[in-house]
Amino acid sequence: MCAKTIDTKDITYDSLLQGNKDWVKDTIDSDPAFFDKLSAGQAPPVLWIGCSDSRVPANQITNTRPGDIFVHRNIANVVVHTDMNLLSVLDYSINVLKVKHVIVCGHYGCGGVKAALGDKQVGLIDNWLRNIRDVYRLHDQELANIQDPDQKFDRLVELNAIEGAAKVMNTSIVQSAWANGQELSVHAWVYSLKTGLIKDLEVTTRSLDDVSPAFKVS
Repeated sequence: MCAKTIDTKDITYDSLLQGNKDWVKDTIDSDPAFFDKLSAGQAPPVLWIGCSDSRVPANQITNTRPGDIFVHRNIANVVVHTDMNLLSVLDYSINVLKVKHVIVCGHYGCGGVKAALGDKQVGLIDNWLRNIRDVYRLHDQELANIQDPDQKFDRLVELNAIEGAAKVMNTSIVQSAWANGQELSVHAWVYSLKTGLIKDLEVTTRSLDDVSPAFKVS
């Protein structure tokens, strides 16, 4: 597919609608049955929990198509156990769609993480970013030993994704799936805006054996 693209500064309300028409035409030219198959239902193998940042679209950076990835996005890909939006997405993706992978993906240069590193008030979002400050608190000794501010920033991005994956793993939703023998893995990734490459943080969990006793539910 090679739909015509326009510069960001030239995007208008009308250009979005025209872009949709161009995309549909190119898609049908490439695969005449694409929309018939797409409308028949979805069975994505992956749930993506990512940042709302416009530069990190899950399908494009993984070279997948519509229908391949179920997506939840929020500021700084934060996982909060009281976030009913996220929990509803997680429950539906695991218990109805039967996804096999849950990926928490952060990205270097994340504005939310950078704001959490600072001491200036941003607004309502400050309350949301406190979750990232908690990640900093949990890893304050490691982060305190990093003198270079850019490296510290990058490491907090990584730790935020890792802690997010841990929180996903600790939910009763994921634990129940594992207890019932469902095939499911939880991963933490970070995407680089500078290179376009994804870094696997190598903290994959696949069973109840990986859950800390403090978080196990029966």
